[in-house]
Amino acid sequence: MLTNGWPASFNADSYFNFVDRVRARGVEIPIVPGIMPITNYTQLARFSKMCGAEIPRWLEARLIDFADDKASLRAFGVDFVTEMSQRLLDQGAPGLHFYTLNNAEATLAVWERLNVGASALA
Repeated sequence: MLTNGWPASFNADSYFNFVDRVRARGVEIPIVPGIMPITNYTQLARFSKMCGAEIPRWLEARLIDFADDKASLRAFGVDFVTEMSQRLLDQGAPGLHFYTLNNAEATLAVWERLNVGASALA
């Protein structure tokens, strides 16, 4: 997810496209993607709207399907965010910035599942 007025989504390709566009304009600073763990559909939708992030229709439909099954939504969210985060790292993102919104549990679950070396702890 990218924020601060730039197109954003829960899609790693959006990040890579953005990086390619700014690199073509000569920007060479590290660009760290922002990640919001998925734990609550209502909160996710509100936060996404505030920062201009697009929730893909397939993802939104899947999250709505969970309705009040918070445990299943959280498990799906950890799986989805872990896969997206790992792809970002594997394909060159210099790091990840997690928006925990005062709830670090899901972020810690993602972190524990990511394939990162000890150097990432420094």
